[in-house]
Amino acid sequence: MHEEIYGIVPPLTTPFRADDAIDEDALRADTRYMIEVAKVHGLAACGSTGEGHTLSTPESRRITQIVAQEVKGRVPLITGVIVESTGAAIERGLAVKDLGVAALQVTPPHYIFRPDDDALLRHYEALAKGTGLPIIIYNVVPSVYLSPQLLTRIITGVEGVIGVKQSAGDLKLLADLLLMVGNRGRIMSATDAVLYPSFTLGAHGAIAAILTAAPTLCVQLWDAVRTGDHKQALALHEKLLSIWNAIWADNLPANVKCAEELQGRKAGLPRAPMPASSPAQKAAIQQALKSAGLI
Repeated sequence: MHEEIYGIVPPLTTPFRADDAIDEDALRADTRYMIEVAKVHGLAACGSTGEGHTLSTPESRRITQIVAQEVKGRVPLITGVIVESTGAAIERGLAVKDLGVAALQVTPPHYIFRPDDDALLRHYEALAKGTGLPIIIYNVVPSVYLSPQLLTRIITGVEGVIGVKQSAGDLKLLADLLLMVGNRGRIMSATDAVLYPSFTLGAHGAIAAILTAAPTLCVQLWDAVRTGDHKQALALHEKLLSIWNAIWADNLPANVKCAEELQGRKAGLPRAPMPASSPAQKAAIQQALKSAGLI
């Protein structure tokens, strides 16, 4: 079941320098901040917030290695896989297998053609068998969005698939998934705008961009729900929703980096062709962070 994967698991941004190389020192510093200051429950590297779709296999390995070195086993580490074939996914998983990752977070193949349900099941089955690593399905791609029924079928029928990162803002789909899966898998919320109700519905935690932009508030929200302090949870939800409304855009990873920089956390540049936050976006993010008491 991998019960150690729970709570607030921020998807780290990948800090790129002007020469497009990874700023390893910045990545190390933010990893330490997340664990030692924000007190998060886990970390995810190379996901969509980390611009994982732009990374080569050697880069994914190096990022995972750096984060693992700083984590030092203190919290679970999940590594993202965003590729377009079963073979490529297995290759990416094997590249990080020796680094002590708790699980792989894997999107379905989604370029142009949608695999049917049986093909998606076979994809995750081959990935689990081929890597020998636990798999979390990253249910984020609109054109290949897996239904609660299919997700439950895969978790129930494929050994090694341990859960789902459920994205998009549809709480009904999340509620159905929690009901159908029960205790058979980890259901991690990526419904950034509505983390509060997703936690009250029983999500085992979250892996979402808002966690990286405002990790301390998200940890406080998780704790408030767990202790039944719903007045505090609602107040935190309102702060987080304002931040989410400011950072949500097609250049979301860049805006998360902007939020980090405004809080004094070196985050680097987005990788081309993604544009950096515009002056208007930066102003909105700054105001939301200020209103939330983060700057």
